[in-house]
Amino acid sequence: MVERRLTVLALIVLLWGGAILKNLIKLQIVQHQEYAKRARSIQEMVVEIPAPRGSIYDREGRPLAMSLASRNVVINPMKVDVGVASDLLGQLLHLDRSELFIKIKQAAETKRGFLVVKRQISTDEYENLLHLKTRGVEWFSLAHESQRHYPNGTLAAHVLGSVDFEEHGNAGIEKGLEQELRGVPGKIRLLADVHRRGISPQTTIPAKPGVSLTLTIDERLQFVAEREIAAAVESHNAQSGSVVVMRPDTGDILAMASYPTYDPNVPMERGESQKPRMNHAYSVPFEPGSVYKVVTYSAGFETTNLRPETPINCNGGILRLGIRTIHDSHSGTWVVPAMYAFAHSSNIGAIQVGFKVGQPTMYDYMKRFGFGQKTGLPLPGESPGKVYRLEKWGKTSLASVSMGQEVSVTTVQLAQAAAAVANGGMLVKPRLVLKRNDRTESQATPVRILKPETAITMRRMMEDVVLTGTGSRARLAGYSSGGKTGSAQIYDFASKHYTHTYNGSFMGFAPVTNPQVVVVVTLNGTHGESGFGGSSAAPTFKIVTAEALRVGEVPKDLPEKLPTPTLVAKNAADLNDLALSDLERVNEDLLAEADESLVAAAPAPLSALAQGPPVAIVPAPPAPPKPQGPRVPNFRGMTMRAVLAEAAAKGLSVLPDGNGIARLQSPPPGAPLQKGERIRVQFVR
Repeated sequence: MVERRLTVLALIVLLWGGAILKNLIKLQIVQHQEYAKRARSIQEMVVEIPAPRGSIYDREGRPLAMSLASRNVVINPMKVDVGVASDLLGQLLHLDRSELFIKIKQAAETKRGFLVVKRQISTDEYENLLHLKTRGVEWFSLAHESQRHYPNGTLAAHVLGSVDFEEHGNAGIEKGLEQELRGVPGKIRLLADVHRRGISPQTTIPAKPGVSLTLTIDERLQFVAEREIAAAVESHNAQSGSVVVMRPDTGDILAMASYPTYDPNVPMERGESQKPRMNHAYSVPFEPGSVYKVVTYSAGFETTNLRPETPINCNGGILRLGIRTIHDSHSGTWVVPAMYAFAHSSNIGAIQVGFKVGQPTMYDYMKRFGFGQKTGLPLPGESPGKVYRLEKWGKTSLASVSMGQEVSVTTVQLAQAAAAVANGGMLVKPRLVLKRNDRTESQATPVRILKPETAITMRRMMEDVVLTGTGSRARLAGYSSGGKTGSAQIYDFASKHYTHTYNGSFMGFAPVTNPQVVVVVTLNGTHGESGFGGSSAAPTFKIVTAEALRVGEVPKDLPEKLPTPTLVAKNAADLNDLALSDLERVNEDLLAEADESLVAAAPAPLSALAQGPPVAIVPAPPAPPKPQGPRVPNFRGMTMRAVLAEAAAKGLSVLPDGNGIARLQSPPPGAPLQKGERIRVQFVR
């Protein structure tokens, strides 16, 4: 009996020992990793070390954006007594009690579990709150974090963008290069006590700071550009505006301004309008209007027999294409040289050139100049503009495109196009990032889109716009400049008609012989003639370009003390008088030896022109052979007509400036004239 009991007891002990051994094998061998992991999760805690966000600087190393250490007070509105919290925190943080009460109550009602009561508290406020915590008040937290700071406020806001409360980029370069700026967070493993408080660090993975960026932006130019575009928008009652300043050789964007603007230091409120945060320079496309004629004439010089002196039939300023009638801003002009039609922005002249170029070639040059394609700037929301495929072009689309309609572009794209003319025919990719940390960014290889001689011809044509045409208000003191005005009527998609509001623009460069800077100004939603590009955008171009040349220490290429003559045409009425007097009579003299059918065809009935494609460009009369190394004649005291007639007879190229009687000229009388050099003559009444 006893033996049986001992046997049963031994069996029980054996089974019990086997069960223990089984569990020991399970815990120590089979499930060792799992239980070790559970133990570590209880005994240890992992804390993420945020990576410092990279700073942003301008091209001279001036800070544009940086992250600063910040202590914030946060609560869970749904787990606090609103009255107690507003009383206590209002007193300790020097906040208005009633405003804080409303803020917490609204957050609780909307079921928000997180509310920042105050950011960047002072040292005294921080110590008072710590003392409060030692007394058992646990319903608020002290968060240590970094806060993005933009030391210049609104300066370059649309380029820089902003960040959210977690320092994640939500606009501009902050969002476009978020991954690089944010860096890689680190980790620290701590032993924890029963209250989950860290005791001592075990292992640490250091945080990798974000990349610091040096932009191509120049803070000084950015300030001037923003100041001037704001003044222009306000003075012309425009809806918005933008300015882009670019180096034509490298594509470096020295300034990119957009108005209206905002302060990235101020968080966006719920329901706040997005309009001030839109970068109109690269995200809002518009019909360019007459500035596009640079592309039209460039294509004409490249692919047809068009030359600056080639006569163009402007049909008296009216052209009927089927049921559509196209007008110039001035009337009464018939046959004029191409350079005159371009300088005075004749729509009919541009259409005649476009007809000669043809649809496929025009489409090709639109793409060559970069329209319809993103420039590749590291900014979110860039618009490629709009270029319709050839199969979608209508019967009059070529005429529309030739004068800048039925195509949409951005200000940055216009700057890229102007740079191609300024740098000798190379399409450069706009660049916004100059360095990443200390590593200079490589530049994209430019692509040739124009012959050098075409680019030089267009430069001279655009110089004439400033000297004798619609861009007279863009003339600089001490520098030569070239450009093109644009006044595009805004299309109303609801009524399917063009309105009497305009996109006034001016794109240009300086100096003419060796351009160092390209500036494009756009004002959206201007009204009346005062909103035309020559009146609204050209003065802004003048101020911004002068500052860019000063900052860049570009040597002057013209005397500063030359008297400013009366301009050839101040308005449409003056232009009509001029077209019917000096220049057109001189033009008739120059064409006297040409084919008689050309002059006879000038006043042809408009109905006859509408029956078929108009004659776009008539071959120019052969120029007399140019003597080798001629001496400059003395034009002083002569009328413009007499000067141009004598210059034509001697095979000389004259650039007239003003009207009345010739008073000044460069080179001076008797000086040897180099091959291809033009004589600049200033006329004063």
